[in-house]
Amino acid sequence: MAKRQIEIFIAGCPLCDETVKLVKELTCDNCEVQIYDLRQGCATNECLDKAALYGIHRVPAVAVDGNLVECCEKQTPISRETLVAAGIGQR
Repeated sequence: MAKRQIEIFIAGCPLCDETVKLVKELTCDNCEVQIYDLRQGCATNECLDKAALYGIHRVPAVAVDGNLVECCEKQTPISRETLVAAGIGQR
């Protein structure tokens, strides 16, 4: 069984740190987490390319298995409930 791919897009802000902490609290053995710091960029531009692909215009933002979590699409606050509804922490 393939692991659930969770991508977190941050830029070093306090809300970003809270989102990373919340996602890490919820993840299970079936989750693989990748954190992209858009402020620092990345060697291959993968983080910026993915942010553009997902249509991310503000951070923090979370994608699960290639889909932006609903709260990030609607630009509402990230909550424990929306992350669980997106499949984070579910086996």
